[in-house]
Amino acid sequence: MVAETDAPASVLVRVWLPDRPGALGQVASRIGSVGGDIVGIDVLERGTDVAVDEFAVSLGQLSLVELLVREIEEVDGASVEEVRVVGAFPDPRLDALESAARLCETDSPAALQKELVAHLCEEFLADWAALVSDGEVLASTGADCPDDALLGALAAGTAASPLVAGGTTGPEDLAVAVLGAHQATLLVGRDGHPFRRRERAQLLALARVADRAWALLA
Repeated sequence: MVAETDAPASVLVRVWLPDRPGALGQVASRIGSVGGDIVGIDVLERGTDVAVDEFAVSLGQLSLVELLVREIEEVDGASVEEVRVVGAFPDPRLDALESAARLCETDSPAALQKELVAHLCEEFLADWAALVSDGEVLASTGADCPDDALLGALAAGTAASPLVAGGTTGPEDLAVAVLGAHQATLLVGRDGHPFRRRERAQLLALARVADRAWALLA
């Protein structure tokens, strides 16, 4: 029987990269040096001197993960933020279209709300998601989802900050988006895996789609 550590693995590797010519190629070379096959690169955030990129890497063996991290961090200025082993690689573009399609296929506001939070957990590999309006939890999912009282408090607290409510920033483990037409707040939690700007922007776009679909159903 093949040991678990000797089995092939699909991993998402989030890397802080110096924003200079050649840095991306150097990291790609290091990944290739341990037999890793890069099947996708997603730019999650870009600042003045640094970028946060997520590499989707197929490894021949799970046991190579530690070596992979060491090799990447041999690149001057590169730092691995996290590594996640996944069953299947997410595809942000396809996932966004799938989300919109599934929301448009619902036949009632309640069904839309339930589908919305369920798909958010899938799309963002989140621990939990909830939709709150005026202190009432309309839909929620996830074993680690906070109780209704805390969800109501989180929604009220984020509404007090224009930057957080607007999805520009927020706690690393929480992403927020407002459905303006219905005065509802989407909350998505992911412990240990910080949300980055591209993911927050993706959530805002999905919230707009949900808000419009909800209005049409109503």
